[in-house]
Formats: sequence, C-alpha cells, structure tokens
Amino acid sequence: MSNHLSQENSPYLLQHADNPVDWYPWGPEALALAGEQDKPILLSIGYAACHWCHVMAHESFEDQETAAIMNQHFVNIKVDREERPDLDSIYMSAVQAMTGQGGWPLTAMLTPRGEPFYGGTYFPPQPRYGMPSFQQLLLGVAEAWENRREEVLGHAAELTSHIARNFAFDGAGGAQVTAATLEAAAAKISAEFDRRFGGFGGAPKFPPSMTLEFLLRMHLENGDRQLLAIVEETLNRMAYGGIYDQVGGGFARYATDERWLVPHFEKMLYDNALLSRVYLHAWQVTGSPLYRRVVQETLDFVLRELTDEQGGFYSSYDADSEGVEGKFYIWDLAEFQAVVGENASLIGSYFGVSQGGNWEGSNILNVPVEPARFAEQNGITLDSLDQLLGEAKEKLYQVRKGRVWPGLDDKVLTAWNGLMMASFAEAGRLLGRADYTAAAVKNAQFIYDKMRDQNGRLLRSWKSGASAKYNGYLEDYAYLADGLLALYQTVFDERWYSWADELAQLINTHFADPAGGGFYDTSDDHETLLQRPKNIQDNAVPSGSAMALHVLAKLSLYSGDGAYWDQSEAMVDAASQLLAAYPTAFAHWLAAAHFINGSPRELALIGDLESADTASLLGALNETYRPNLVTALGGDRSQIPLLRHRSMIGDAATAYLCRGFSCKLPVTEPATLRRLLDEPA
Repeated sequence: MSNHLSQENSPYLLQHADNPVDWYPWGPEALALAGEQDKPILLSIGYAACHWCHVMAHESFEDQETAAIMNQHFVNIKVDREERPDLDSIYMSAVQAMTGQGGWPLTAMLTPRGEPFYGGTYFPPQPRYGMPSFQQLLLGVAEAWENRREEVLGHAAELTSHIARNFAFDGAGGAQVTAATLEAAAAKISAEFDRRFGGFGGAPKFPPSMTLEFLLRMHLENGDRQLLAIVEETLNRMAYGGIYDQVGGGFARYATDERWLVPHFEKMLYDNALLSRVYLHAWQVTGSPLYRRVVQETLDFVLRELTDEQGGFYSSYDADSEGVEGKFYIWDLAEFQAVVGENASLIGSYFGVSQGGNWEGSNILNVPVEPARFAEQNGITLDSLDQLLGEAKEKLYQVRKGRVWPGLDDKVLTAWNGLMMASFAEAGRLLGRADYTAAAVKNAQFIYDKMRDQNGRLLRSWKSGASAKYNGYLEDYAYLADGLLALYQTVFDERWYSWADELAQLINTHFADPAGGGFYDTSDDHETLLQRPKNIQDNAVPSGSAMALHVLAKLSLYSGDGAYWDQSEAMVDAASQLLAAYPTAFAHWLAAAHFINGSPRELALIGDLESADTASLLGALNETYRPNLVTALGGDRSQIPLLRHRSMIGDAATAYLCRGFSCKLPVTEPATLRRLLDEPA
C-alpha cells in the first residue's frame, strides 16, 4: 500500500510513495500528528537526482524492519529540497552546526514543533565509516526522546538559537564597495586558482560559473590578461573533461576528482543554464570556436532532453541507471570500437579510450590532448578531425539512446527556468539561433500561463498533469525577472519588460526586510516556519538577494527610478566584508557590485526592429560582451521611460547612449555607435 506521498507532484517524493515507511509530505497534517502522538519528527530531505539518496532509500527506507522502527517511534516526513528550499536551508543549517558538514540525503530529528535536536546526512544500514547503523540511530534517538526529554529539548533550543543567528544578516559593519574592493576580490580568487588543472581548490570540483563571470567582467574592466587566462584554462579543462558529456552535450553537477575527469553523473538544469551563459560570454570575448560549440551542444541537449512540449524546462537527470552510477555514459573498449567502426582507433585515442579504462574498468570519454595538437600529431587537418568526430559522436549517441536512461526529474521550477530562459535568450540573439529565441519566448509564456496564481503571484513547481504548487521564493522572482530582461533585450517585446518590473515590485512588497535591510527568501505571507530564512551566500546557484539587487539596478537604468538604484547599492555595501573575505562564495554579488560600480550605460534605440538600419546598430552592439549595458528598442510612445521623448534622425534608426539618463548626441551609424560603446567609462 502506498503511503501519504502518492498524490504529490515531485518525482522524488513519488519515488518513495511505495516505501513501507509511513511517509508524509511536509504540512499541517504531519505536524499536528506529531503533537498529538507526542512523537519526534524524522525529516528526510533529498532530490530525485541524488545518488546517495537512492542508496539510503534502498538500504533503509525499503527495508521492512527499519520501516517498522521508523513508524513506531517517529512521524516521518519526506521533502524534496528543490521544491522546498526554505526547509532545506533551515535544517541544513542545523545539521552543519551539529556535524560541521552538510549534504544530501539530509536526515534531521525534530521536536513536534519543528525544532531540530539531532541530525546528519547518509546513515548506513550497518555500522561503518565511524557511524552507527541507521537502526541504531533510530533506537537511540527514540530512547533519548522517551527518557531524557529535558536534555533533548535543551539541545533543540540551542540549535534553534543558532539557526536564528545564522539568518540574522543585517549589514552591520558594511562599507562602500569600491573599485579597490573588486580588485582585491579578483586577486584573492586568483590566488586560489588551481594552475595544474583549472578551477579552484581540490576534489571534489564544482563548476565555478559565477566566479568565472566575475573574472571575465574584471578582465574587461582592467585588461588583466591573467584573469582571462584563469577563465580560459578553467573553461577549457571542463569542456575537455569527463564532467562534460562529450557525446550528448551538457555538464554533470561536479567532478569527484581534481582533473575534471570523473563526474558525479547527475545533470542539473541550473548548472547547464549558468555554464552555457558563461561559455557564451567567453566566446564573445575570445572568439573561441570551442566555447561556441559547447554553448550550442549544451543548449541543444536541453532542447532535446529537458524541454516539455508546453515550453517548461525539466529539472535534472539522475546519476544512476539500472541502479548503477554512470552506467548510461561509460564505454568499454570493445563496444566503443564496434560502434565507431573503421576510425575507432583514432577516435578512441582522441577520447582517451583504453582496454583498462579510466574509471572502474570502463571509459569516461574525455579529451586528453587539445584537438589542434591531436590533429597535428596524427597527420590530419583539424577540419577532417572535426568531421570524423561528428560522425562518431552521432553513432555513439544513437547507441546510447537505446540504453536504459537515467531517471528524469520532469518537474518544472520557476527559478531554474528563469536561469535557462536567460541563456536561451542571449544565445538566440548572439548566435543567430532563432530556435533558441523561440524556446525562450515559449518558456516565458509557459511560466506566465501555468506558474502564477490568480493574483499574479509566482508558484514554485509544476509537473505535467497537475497544477503548479508552493509559493514562489525570492529566487523564483529574481531569476525569472533576470531571464525576462534578457528576453526583452533579444525580442524587444515590452510585455516581458513589464512583467520583470512587476516582479521587482512584488519582491519589494513581499520579501523586503525593512528592519535589517535586504530580502528574506520567503514571502511575508508564507507559512510560519521555525525561522524565516535569509540566505545571502551564493551556492550552486546565485543568492536570491544577489540576483534581486542586480535586477533592481538594471531596472533603475530603464526606468530612472533612483530608489531601485539606492536599494541595490545599499545591499552591496552591506555585504562588503563578506565579499572581500569570501569572494568565491559571493561571486554573483561581486558581479552585481561590478555592475553598480562600473558606470553602467543605457542604450535607447529608436527604430523598427525589422528594419536593416536597426539591425546594423544591433550588430555593432552585440559584437562583444558588454555586461554593464542595458538596451531598449522602440518608439517614443513606449512604456519604458528610457525610450520616451526621443525621436529618429530623419528616417534612420537612431541610438542614444546614456549614463544616468545623461546622453551623448544621437547617432545613426554603426561605426559611430561602436566607437562610443568602446570608450572607457
């Protein structure tokens, strides 16, 4: 018999619907039951693509004896961290305080009031790794709850106080962020660079997309070639490594080694959104064909495998297939040779394929030797190599397509869709890919139609066949607004600008902290939790606060609303000490600070989007990466203040380049506009 998860939308929760554990989703029913029965809550948080979540599920949650202990002594609640980042944030903070580390699956023991008193991550079925077995843990906690209640409640009170302090950021001690602050942050990041393998730190290595974005902006600012070299070396190493799917495109979540060879095979939408965007920007700066190819292969992967027919983007692919991590992606030598055929020796050498393999006896495809050098070593042209690789990869993909696929988490999350919308919109504009632009437009319309309530407020999560659910979080509003602004600057349809502005107003209405400054992660009408979270650190995705202030600063340039600008500037300054001390943990904040401190400019184009002269001006605009520029296009009847009271010179499309609404003389020639855009701030 199924438990209480069978009516949920989340694929992760549905994976546990037939467990013998009497799971409940988080909600009033489970919380009330814990109070009525005077039982502690066992809270288990994970996500569908999480390998160790599956391991613990098979070892413990599918085990009848373990389930019986859980059902006897606890009210058991299962949460998808991707649907409920608020709960994950609160209880991860507690587990990190208890153990010094965090991760998923997250296992927390709570009082009926939701106060944590014990926790950890994965627990084995038998004592190992210096940990008790999960059954021992359960019985020990049950005994403590029954016989040492005061001690347990005292510990819960201490942890609850810690959580409150952890979310108590109020900007005390902040100072003005200056160019010197940003230079020092870039220098500190440079000092942490892994000069052997690219990236930062040792294993495991996570793709540092936001850090690379900041360094790219700083290179444009000061011409520091060393910063660009760090960006290029890291992007090259990732693109040639096993973390990148050499056959199907797209990136895995992280590498388990320092060389980017062995991925943790799950593929997340947010990683591919952030990485495709930084590769796109690096292509604009360097012109590297590799970066352009990676952008297109990654976005093609998303279109092919992570896009719902209605326009939403799915969340992730699992690391496992047939219960084995990575099985879908790896090759043994014999199968590889049989698939590739007559060029198997050359192509196998290119991808590092060998009899013994490079991971557990099998081969993770990677590129040990840079293509131009490989072609030279093998006496062929680079064009010939590219043709042979294209043919081989198509054969490999077709065979791989016939394998048992990893599990697909086909829920649609507003925030992650906003990130991917931005990447598709920019790539469509810069690469001339109408299909990418169309995907971004369709995605925006999908979210507008399917992921708002009757009052226009955002909802977090949608799955085909069910209605969207859960209140939108700060990151949903901020990421979506950023995606809409990127989309507006591609298609110049003012409805997307208007929606972004509406979302910014909703952020200020429902998420602002008038006492401590900045924004909460949850809205003012969200359910009451143990603590109202206020996370400001960038993690795998940008901080909702960092993205919100970046959006507000951009909207200020469009609208002339100085309050938005002052608000953004104050937030950046409040976080200045953290930005200086921990730059890689606040990289999106640094990018926003660079925008605010970089004398950003506004470009008003008066003309017809379909005309040749307008296209020429846009061409000059899009020739290189200009992160500190916002662009509007239309006529003087526009609802966007930046465009009002401006006119064309004669019948020619006309550009007004401005800074703080103080504008240069209007121009009509692309060469003149290019010269103005290239002038230093």
